[in-house]
Amino acid sequence: MTDQMLLLGQTLNFTGNPLEDRWENTVSIDSAGGVLIAGGHIQAVGNGAELRKAHPFAQVTDYGDALICPGFVDAHVHYPQTAIIASWGKRLIDWLNLYTFPEEMRLADPAYATDIAGRYLDLTLAHGTTTVCSYATITPQSVNAIFEAAALRGQRIVAGKTCMDRNAPDGLRDTAQTAYDDSKALIQRWQGKGRAGYAITPRFTPTSTPEQLAALGALWAEYPDCLMQTHLSEQLDEIAWVRDLVPTARDYLDTYEEHGLIGARAVYGHAIHLTPREIDRISETGAALVHCPTSNTFIGSGLFDMVSLAARHIPIGLATDTGGGSSFSMLRTMAAAYEIGQLRGTPLHAAQLMWLATAGSARSLHLQDKIGTLSAGFEADITILDLASTPAIAQRASNAQDIWDMVFATLMMGDDRAIKDVWVAGQKRG
Repeated sequence: MTDQMLLLGQTLNFTGNPLEDRWENTVSIDSAGGVLIAGGHIQAVGNGAELRKAHPFAQVTDYGDALICPGFVDAHVHYPQTAIIASWGKRLIDWLNLYTFPEEMRLADPAYATDIAGRYLDLTLAHGTTTVCSYATITPQSVNAIFEAAALRGQRIVAGKTCMDRNAPDGLRDTAQTAYDDSKALIQRWQGKGRAGYAITPRFTPTSTPEQLAALGALWAEYPDCLMQTHLSEQLDEIAWVRDLVPTARDYLDTYEEHGLIGARAVYGHAIHLTPREIDRISETGAALVHCPTSNTFIGSGLFDMVSLAARHIPIGLATDTGGGSSFSMLRTMAAAYEIGQLRGTPLHAAQLMWLATAGSARSLHLQDKIGTLSAGFEADITILDLASTPAIAQRASNAQDIWDMVFATLMMGDDRAIKDVWVAGQKRG
């Protein structure tokens, strides 16, 4: 008896970054491919018939014309906002006060936090997402809940305690000292344990005093292997608020930079309205940006400049931004990224969108050596896409000119019905 499993189908392969080189040179689909997995990792990728001949005792799952691709990687989410996703009609600051903060206070109840964490991960797994990078709330139990839920499912997870010591309601504020102490204890408990990684997490400058940002900068200097995630330049009124709060800062990024919260392992969500200096510093330091297209349109933030920022060799990920984003689906997120590209006059090809949702997001989280690519030695997080999952998609696929035309139709119209199977660490979920 062997523990090897062979998945047969059309395989999505990356050899480079299609935002920095022509997609034709960096992304391909093998119409008769195979992925051999064992022990939670990918053992080999290649021609399906040849792999089957070389490994005659492997258990075979033949997916036919379905697309075998890396599991989706959602690089910026707020799992505590699961229950308030798609709430009506507010911009960022109103959204926080009317929806986010009241709901996040509910996660002070460990039982509720556990319920929401499990609910969130199950919803996203159903949409083909195998890794997420999430904000929690200010309570350590909310952090423990998402790490524990991910461990039960065998998932790779990055998360952190959201730190806020001003401009938030009673019950959702910590202090500079407790932010440091709680985050440090959580790092020591979770960083590098199993498939878990920790992200030091100031929500953003409006809700963290300079003292708290300084404390978290000092903590990051102690634990440089952690990520540091926060928000940057999401909306114009937010930027004006930051200017009022820190009038001596050169720009929004400077409010983080002053306290050591910039570097190669920094991950900034949104980053829509950047100044030239901010772009230069992000490029120089190797920090990553995360595009959140459904959120940016849903709460009226603006249009992310994907092509110009990618040209500066800035790592860029893709994210749903649950629950400011309006969908748990990375398929819907890719469709929204395409639409924003159209509005900017720089539409993305399906190959670029798929790279962003997998290898690109993994790179932004410094996980590019573990997930996001179908390659030998990588963790076996795999999503199988049915390219004819609904009558509307099937009729479009039947008229497709090539495989990329078929993939594009699924990206534009697909939902959880397009997810044929999901494999997490070599185990089939579903």
